[in-house]
Amino acid sequence: MRTLRRLARALGFELVPLRKAREPTRRLVNLFERWGVDLVVDGGANRGQYATLLRGSGWRGPVLSIEPIPELRAELARRAASDPAWRIAPAVALGAEAGRTVLEVSAESDMSSLLPRTTRLDRLSPSSRPVRRIEVPVVRLDALPELVGSPASRIFLKLDLQGYESPALEGARGLLPRILGLQLELALVPLYEGETPWRSLIEQVEAMGYVPWLFLPGYVDPGTGRELQMDGVFLRADRVGDDDRSRAGDASGRSDPGPSANDPS
Repeated sequence: MRTLRRLARALGFELVPLRKAREPTRRLVNLFERWGVDLVVDGGANRGQYATLLRGSGWRGPVLSIEPIPELRAELARRAASDPAWRIAPAVALGAEAGRTVLEVSAESDMSSLLPRTTRLDRLSPSSRPVRRIEVPVVRLDALPELVGSPASRIFLKLDLQGYESPALEGARGLLPRILGLQLELALVPLYEGETPWRSLIEQVEAMGYVPWLFLPGYVDPGTGRELQMDGVFLRADRVGDDDRSRAGDASGRSDPGPSANDPS
């Protein structure tokens, strides 16, 4: 192994065991495997970039993608057609109350939001300004049939909703006992009007019973190098315990063994 590592370094590469990987997506997959995640829910899936990255990093467990823009939802369905473990929900937005609302569709679709943009975002990214507005249905996550009827009990919920993470979290309260982990986009600098600041969002998550576990880099101002957004990963305290409990768990480090990552039941 040492010879291989020396050879790799000579070629400009580094060999790292998967369990010690530093690449963000592989770190997530390691977390899923360690804690027995049995379903990943991708809220704000866009074109499926997140699920595709997970698959590329070795995650083979179930994924449920949710995207409100109809043409993107159709594209998701095409991409997932050959993957039986990847399901696509109806084209809905996530919020605290069921109803209908207006979504600003950006020229760069992954910047679309239910909230108006700030002047800062217009200045930073003029190419992503809204090109149209559409009316979309809004559902509570804990009322989504694909989740209500799912047997999954160790769900990992990722929300990338361009400032609308807090209301979507409120709409997931009925599922919290089944949600093992969260991945949320945290606004270090407000880019959308009315979005919850990062400290307040962390306080909201902690009040729901989750503890910070991992932070991943996000959107950076290309002019200054300032980090504007990052992703926070949080795990449910009563399912994973503190560090001492984690070390005292079973051989895999899981203090509350659950189903296999590849077994949706």
